[in-house]
Amino acid sequence: MIKKILISQPKPGSEKSPYYDIAKEFNVDMVFRPFFKVEGLSSKEFRQQKVNLLEHTAVVFTSRHAIDNYFKLAQEMRITIPETMKYFCVIETIALYIQKYTQYRKRKIFFGNSGKIDSLIPTMVKHKDEKYLVPMSSVHTDSISSLLTAHKLKYKECVMYRTVTNDLTEEEKKNFDYDMLVFFSPTGVSSLKKNLPDFVQGDIKIAAFGPATAKEVINQGLRLDLEAPSDKYPSMTAALRAFLEENTKKK
Repeated sequence: MIKKILISQPKPGSEKSPYYDIAKEFNVDMVFRPFFKVEGLSSKEFRQQKVNLLEHTAVVFTSRHAIDNYFKLAQEMRITIPETMKYFCVIETIALYIQKYTQYRKRKIFFGNSGKIDSLIPTMVKHKDEKYLVPMSSVHTDSISSLLTAHKLKYKECVMYRTVTNDLTEEEKKNFDYDMLVFFSPTGVSSLKKNLPDFVQGDIKIAAFGPATAKEVINQGLRLDLEAPSDKYPSMTAALRAFLEENTKKK
């Protein structure tokens, strides 16, 4: 029976988070404990990539970290992002996050419906004359560049942030008694093995968000029990709810 779940992300800022609804609905204890921290590149580090933000007419955002660091770097480099800039996001929740930095206008913000770049491609193809900038983490796969190249889109990838491990304390290692672990980055998965080299999975369920994270779970010799996003479940919370429903039925 799943009673205690580790969510390897910071605690939600709002009490209205779907995670709290799931915890209440299934009577499970949710512990929010990031296995990694995201660090933005400094403007000096970013400049070494010789990327000019204003040479691009559109930006592709795959995460909130990408949004935060794009606008942070623009501010640090004293670049004013033009009102005409278009934003393409892999899912609506990420698109809505842009409001933190700029006015939300439907004519310049577009989003997919699956959380994966695939669902965004048809919209991007309709805007094939745009020059796309794709902010990335230092750890990423070639899946996005392969798709954009295949559809003959003009784009440039650049690294804007990196993930570093956020080590467990001795007390946390001693009391590591979770029934399920939910990961959101390859760094989080490798951090588990770094912190707990003798970790044995046994009956512990492991969930991964994103193909790179799922691949790292397998690479670390662990069993992957749940992967999101999928066509049916575009978010980890939707996938987790369905998984717990199924788990409850079995019991």
